[in-house]
Amino acid sequence: MVAAVMLTVSTPFFWLLDSPDTGQLVAASVQGATGIAALVWALMQSSATPQPGVVVVDSGKAKASSGGRASTGVRRPQDAGSGAIRAERTGDATADGPDSTASTGIEFS
Repeated sequence: MVAAVMLTVSTPFFWLLDSPDTGQLVAASVQGATGIAALVWALMQSSATPQPGVVVVDSGKAKASSGGRASTGVRRPQDAGSGAIRAERTGDATADGPDSTASTGIEFS
């Protein structure tokens, strides 16, 4: 960010050091305004609200059978976002039968 500010502020000065004509003055103004707009945009992007997290604590028991899925923790798609996920003291998960799955922690699909 510091480098962006320095370059944005100093760029028009390089144009202005050599007795500018009208075209150079306009170009320096446009270049400076573009740099400031880009800096403001970058600052707004970095302060974006983070996504809320998911917390599972003290969950109960879960049982899957006949190809089912049991989860006492968190199950979410890989591309579901960047929020924090936490699973603590999850309950027992059991799976009985072919193609059944069980998870007690965090499972990304």
